[in-house]
Amino acid sequence: MLSPHVPLPEIIDLARLAESLGYTRVWVPDEGLATRDVFVAMTAIAMSTERIAIGTGIVNPYTRHPAITATAIASIDEISGGRAFLAVGAGGGLSLAPLAIERRHPVARVREAIEVSRRMFSGERVTYEGDAVTVKGAALPYARPDTQIWFAGRGEQMLRQAGALADGVLLEFLYKPGLEAYVREVRSGAARTGNRPKLCYSTTVVPDRSYYDAIRPHMTYRIVDSPPATKAALGISPEQVEAIRTAMADGLEAAAHLVADEWIDAFVLVGSADTVATELRELNAAHGFDEFLLVLADMHTAATQITQFAAVAAAL
Repeated sequence: MLSPHVPLPEIIDLARLAESLGYTRVWVPDEGLATRDVFVAMTAIAMSTERIAIGTGIVNPYTRHPAITATAIASIDEISGGRAFLAVGAGGGLSLAPLAIERRHPVARVREAIEVSRRMFSGERVTYEGDAVTVKGAALPYARPDTQIWFAGRGEQMLRQAGALADGVLLEFLYKPGLEAYVREVRSGAARTGNRPKLCYSTTVVPDRSYYDAIRPHMTYRIVDSPPATKAALGISPEQVEAIRTAMADGLEAAAHLVADEWIDAFVLVGSADTVATELRELNAAHGFDEFLLVLADMHTAATQITQFAAVAAAL
């Protein structure tokens, strides 16, 4: 996952490196005002690579109309020769709070975004009256009908819906002891419709705890947006959550010192390439993942992380 917190030329170089090492996808987060524009970044990657698939990691249905998002994906798909995919989620505090957007009815909003995007990618002229999403005679005649639609999220209803509707489900930087429950919800939803979504697990990999300071700022919004059960299991009080949320108004670094090491432990993989490969094999044996995604802990050491994780993947 290449987050455009850094200049786009650096993102392009990292995408090229990942492609050269055999990575099959690059996910570009949409964090609103906190990063460079997601679709500009994806276009730059598309024009600078040849094989790697390029997708949102993730885009929400609040800051952009889903039909506009579908148009952007179809355009990037065209310029990349059929390599774009869409990943949708409800969005979190990092992207929505600076725009003063309240995340209302997220399950319905994401469902309607997926339904509208799917129909538009199919080439259909779409008229749709949802609770939150409306289009009238919208069409994408140049779209690729089999454009993949992925979902990323944490809530039980969201995961069941993803299993029922999406081509793939990204379990992104989630609480490791809760993975069994997350996967169970996805498969429960898939069973209702006969869907068979791919399952991707993402995490950050670090050699030891000395790297936690690089991770800490990005744990702020993940802690704030985690389900209540995860916060309870980690012993995080509502007061601590509110303190992090308040401090984030001054930037992630301002809130980072409020994140304890033991909270990070439950979300990341720590150790040598062999140690991490062993843990990933165990996770895969338990849950049957189709793909693994590397979340970069520090964009300034990203090239090293990408290279090291390629070695981990080779050992799986």
